[in-house]
Amino acid sequence: MNPRVKDVKPNSDYTLIITFANGEIKSFDVKPYLNIGIFKELKDKSLFNSIKPFLGSIQWKNGQDFCPDTLYLESVAVDDVGISPSIEHRAEYVDADKIAA
Repeated sequence: MNPRVKDVKPNSDYTLIITFANGEIKSFDVKPYLNIGIFKELKDKSLFNSIKPFLGSIQWKNGQDFCPDTLYLESVAVDDVGISPSIEHRAEYVDADKIAA
């Protein structure tokens, strides 16, 4: 079983920065889905920005969602796409026992 979603942040280019339960941070591109069925509504930026983690996956205000396995398997590590998560975002995963005193 693939890791589940812990946190999600929308970007202005219709990508999502997703933090998974195993600490991986990946980017998922929603653009390929924006002309398909209920996902067309997500072209509205305010609706797109309503994304929240939901039961190990993600969900928008109008109910659009993705399978958590799809999110994990089709996303790209943020280092591979040149995105640097914020210091605050990364700090959640610092193991205090590994920090030198």
